[in-house]
Amino acid sequence: MPARPKAYILDSWSIMAFLEDEPAGETVGNIIADAHENGIPLMMTTVNAGEVWYILAREVSETAADQSIKDLLELGVHFHDADWKLANQAARFKAIKKMSFADCFAAALAVHHKGSALVTGDKEFKQVEESVKIQWLS
Repeated sequence: MPARPKAYILDSWSIMAFLEDEPAGETVGNIIADAHENGIPLMMTTVNAGEVWYILAREVSETAADQSIKDLLELGVHFHDADWKLANQAARFKAIKKMSFADCFAAALAVHHKGSALVTGDKEFKQVEESVKIQWLS
């Protein structure tokens, strides 16, 4: 069995799968449970949280988006602000990869938290597999 990561980095793809009860959402729920049972931090950037919020606000309502962000915080997901160190790493990915800027922030957070696993099913992240440990969802 592979070693547990030092932290789980969640991107908007994984969170949307979880919130919308998609098949991969069950795996995300299991990862959240594993994190709680084993004291593993759950993290995402405020940029990725903002992406979740605007998707839900567009698809459902601002009220639902607000509630979902509150629920994530209550689940123990820690939101990391986009300081210059994180933004610079995200910009470095964006300069050479064909990824959304928000995805670059998730990858940057994983780089800054060595030993972490970026939890996603978004194939854009294949471009950064050499720099980031990915825990793929299907």
